[in-house]
This record gives sequence, structure tokens and C-alpha cells, in this order.
Amino acid sequence: MVRASIGLLIGAGNGLSKTLSEILVCPLSKQPLRYCEETNSLISEAIGVSFPIKDGIPCLVPKDGKIIEADDMSKTDDAADSSLKND
Repeated sequence: MVRASIGLLIGAGNGLSKTLSEILVCPLSKQPLRYCEETNSLISEAIGVSFPIKDGIPCLVPKDGKIIEADDMSKTDDAADSSLKND
């Protein structure tokens, strides 16, 4: 188990590994999280909360989450839309 966890976090220095981001869910809403490269955080769009990633480790403790303002949500949505168009 520890070896598997270490393997998932090895590539996290440059963000979050795709496998790990597919596994993690919001601790409050239990909905999938989206990785935002701009803020280096995991975003729960269901409840509008952003969870920081510190030293490659997602901090999913509810008190660490920050409520995202409506303006910030539209910026992250626009960034996600443009990245999808570039793929």
C-alpha cells in the first residue's frame, strides 16, 4: 500500500498525477475534484471550494478549503475550456 502511494506521488512535483486526481473526491460533497494548474489546487465545482496542494500533497481537510468567489469560478472555467480546446 505504501509503495503504491509513493508511486502516485512521485510525479506530483509538477502538479498532480492524473491517476491520483481521478481517485480523489471532495471530502464534503463526495463529488470529483478538478485540478487547476493556475492556482495549484483541487477545485470542487459542486460546492465552489478550492483545496490547496502543498509540496505535492493535496490538503483535503475541510478547514483548509477556500470558498471560491463567483468571479474566480468563471476564470477557472474559462481556463479549463481553453485547455480543452487546445487538446
